Amino acid sequence: MASADDVFINCPFDPDFTELFRALVFCIYACQFRPRSAFELEDCGQLRLEKLYGLIEQCRYGIHDLSRTELDAVSKLPRFNMPLELGLFLGAKRYGNATQKRKRALILDVEKRRYQKFISDLAGMDIKEHGSDALKALRQTRDWLANVSRRELPSANRIATLFERFRTDLDTICADLDFDPKTIPYVDFERLLVNWLVEAKAA
Repeated sequence: MASADDVFINCPFDPDFTELFRALVFCIYACQFRPRSAFELEDCGQLRLEKLYGLIEQCRYGIHDLSRTELDAVSKLPRFNMPLELGLFLGAKRYGNATQKRKRALILDVEKRRYQKFISDLAGMDIKEHGSDALKALRQTRDWLANVSRRELPSANRIATLFERFRTDLDTICADLDFDPKTIPYVDFERLLVNWLVEAKAA
């Protein structure tokens, strides 16, 4: 069963993408949805692909970032995880039951039409560009969630302002708890973010 509150995040998880990923997670929580990603997948007794099937099945919404196309420094090959997971999501929407057919996807890239050079079968889809700018990705995400859910959400300006405050506070929060803000485990980052949002709304 796909949850109307769950948003699947399909994006690179390397350090260069950390700020953009955190902006997506922050925006989703600030809009009172729940982000879901491969960072949840810690069960060594289950195949990764099976875990992804489960995550995708549970999420009505999916954000798919295709911006990481550079060749790996060692293998000299690109990474295909993101296009694969987008394909799984679109396949579930196309061939799944009535609940799965209600899936909605946001596709992001560095440039709006760059995808035509490496995944031309997406021609005709309204791909959004973020230019590797975390705040621009945050704004794209907020406006898309408002459109597909038809819920009343905080403005993109409001969420961007909150995110900037959170980024400023994160170093202090992590220092108080003896975490390195650059390498804090996702489960801890998520907990700190949610607690920070609760306090920000109460202030």
